[in-house]
Order: sequence, then C-alpha cells, then structure tokens
Amino acid sequence: MDILVVGGGGREHAIIRKLKESPRCGTLHCAPGNGGIACDAQCHDVAATDIDGMVALARRLRVDLVFVAPDDPLVAGMVDALEAAGIPAFGPHANAAVLEGSKVFSKDLMKRYGIPTAEYEVFDQPEKALAYVKAKGRYPAVIKADGLALGKGVILCDNYEEARQAVKSLMEDKVFGASGSRVVVEEFLTGPEVSVLAFTDGKTVKPMVSAKDHKRAFDGDAGPNTGGMGTVSPNPYYGEKEADWCMEHIFQPTVDAMAKEGRPFRGCLFFGLMLTPDGPRVIEYNCRFGDPETQVVLPRLKTDLLDILDAIREQRLAELSIDWIDEACACVVMASGGYPGSYKKGLPIEGLNRDGQLSESDITVFHAGTKKEGDSFLTNGGRVLGVTATAATLEEALDAAYGAAGGIRFENAHYRRDIGRVE
Repeated sequence: MDILVVGGGGREHAIIRKLKESPRCGTLHCAPGNGGIACDAQCHDVAATDIDGMVALARRLRVDLVFVAPDDPLVAGMVDALEAAGIPAFGPHANAAVLEGSKVFSKDLMKRYGIPTAEYEVFDQPEKALAYVKAKGRYPAVIKADGLALGKGVILCDNYEEARQAVKSLMEDKVFGASGSRVVVEEFLTGPEVSVLAFTDGKTVKPMVSAKDHKRAFDGDAGPNTGGMGTVSPNPYYGEKEADWCMEHIFQPTVDAMAKEGRPFRGCLFFGLMLTPDGPRVIEYNCRFGDPETQVVLPRLKTDLLDILDAIREQRLAELSIDWIDEACACVVMASGGYPGSYKKGLPIEGLNRDGQLSESDITVFHAGTKKEGDSFLTNGGRVLGVTATAATLEEALDAAYGAAGGIRFENAHYRRDIGRVE
C-alpha cells in the first residue's frame, strides 16, 4: 500500500516509522513533512490544512490510503473531502472531530451522558465569565478557549487578576482568533494526569498503552504550557484497576455517546484524564494521536499498524487482537531556546548521522521541527527533536534518552531534566 501521511511533526514521524515496519507498506509520502521525515518518506510541499491541495496530491500520487494526523485538517473535514473524492482516508469525519474542535460540545456531551468530568460553565460574554469566576472564588481557575488553539488554549489562573487577563486575551484580544469567542470556565482538578490513546471503529474501542505527558516548559512543572516537553509509557500512576474503571465509565460510554449523536468516531480517540481523589475525570478529548504521546506509544506496538487501520475503516476492530511489548519507553523533547515564545530558526544541529538518527539501536530521534540541507539538519520549529528510548524499565529508558540527548547539540537547545521523574 502506498500511503500519504498528512502533517509534519514528531507525531507524524513516529507514525511513518511504524508504518514502515509493515510488510504491506509500499511507498510512503508525507505532506509537508520535515527534515527527518524526508529520510523515511517522500515529502511534498503541501500545507497540512490545504484540503483541496491534499486531495489533488493524493490523486496525483495515486495512494491507497491517506492518514490525516493533525487536528486542524480533521476538524476542517479533510477526511470527508478525501472520501468524497473516492480516496480512502484514516481519521474521524468532521462531525466526530468536533469532539476536539469544540470544548463546549465535548463538555456538554459528557454532561448529557454522565461521563465524569470537571464542573464547568460556558460563556460568550467576558463580563459574565469573570462574574462567574468571582462568584466561585476558587483558584486556580481553569479558562479554556472553545476551539483549537495550537494546544495552548488552556490557561490556569491563580487569582482574579490572572483570570481577567486570560479572559481579555482569549475573548477580547482574540489571541487564538475565533477559538476564543466562547470560553469554558472549569473547576481545577488535582491528581496525576494520564494520556490514553484508543483505537475505535465507532463501536468497539481498544485503548492503547498509557502515557504521561509533561506540558510545562521548565523543570518542576514550572513555566508556560507547551505542546509537550516529553513523555513516558507506561504511566506509573495508571494500573489495571484504573484502566478497567475507565473502560466502563469513560472510554466505551464516549464512543457509544458519539454513535447515539449520529457522529460515529472512527480513528484514534485521545483521552486526557486526571486521577482525582474522587476517581478518574476527563480533562479533554483529542480527535487524533497525541504529540508527543505517539512517540512513546507506537514504539511499543507489536501488531501491524496497517492491519489495525484496515480493521477500523472496515468496522471490524472487535475481531482484531492488538499486542504490545512489555518494555517501557521515554521521550525527551529538545526545544529551541525561547519556546513556547519567540525563538530562532535555521540553527545547525550537531550529533546526528546523515539519516537524522544516532547509532544506538534502542534510540530513535523523532524529528518535529527540522529541515535538511544536504547531509545537515537545521532547526525549524519550537519543538525540534524527540529523543526516544525503549528499555526493560522506565528508569533505564529515561537514562538512555537523556544520555542520547546529551550528545545532540544546537544553539540554545532547551530540554527538561525531570521528564518521568516528577508529578
């Protein structure tokens, strides 16, 4: 099968390298891709959000499948457009991707179907949102933009002044455009966070191995939220007991609810959970593979990913057994200095071979923000590399990932030193 993967980050690199393992995989294409992906697939200069351009590219390449990985094109209906053109595609339709595209929709769905989540209210007027925050008087307060916001639309406010600034930024200054026209004001939950990605064909749901993401920019979970500074799998706080409870009360009920709403979800459904003292709660849904969770989950997958994609598209996931390796996996994200704020691009990266990798067999370098010039790699984004290791234990995987990251250099490289070691 010739396959086109839509996207250009570390998640897409992990998907491509897993697809390459399938004996049924033919030529791999990626649009737009990046410097490291270009070592594993043919890259094409079409933006991930260019629906018409992607349909035209898929037609020209005559691919057998298009794997739509990022949230924006899924929410905008790229899968719908591809299938309307007779091109097989993997990912949810737009009416199901709304589960991530609108936090208001997802919160209201959970309320209607009794899926456990944080207490919340929805506002389309700044003054009413702030009046609610003041009346509640509980801090931190959580303020979320309704729509997609590059993974940065959630603001934790430790006092009223911070809440006022957050509401102004989202609703009045429109820092994320129309995404902030409505906001969700939510109670702050405490406990370990868990990321669980799940395969689903709209009826059956099969959770993947758990992961733990680290969103804050600096050690000790300090600094601004980012797209993710590193992740580990399995999540040390999530055991069989929690998995069984979530399957009964969260995972299957969500898939059933979407089907009842006439929005069957077929693809990868991401559950962002908080293990509160009162039990697991849903923090958020994503309509796709997480980034950087994919970089530690897919390396543990034993079953042929193409077989799983076929089973989902043909709605026979219940018939398929999905197997995982017992080893642990850790990913340390090397970011540009200044990320998630302003940062330089085009800085030379030292320490990688001509394939963008290292010599160690237990290390994979997933490229997130790079470009290739000749045999050299340059920085081209905020999150640059995801240095990933597998090992018998999580501690060994972390040691290997950090050891490998220490051998890669670029100007003002920044990475957290406590991934997997803090709550």
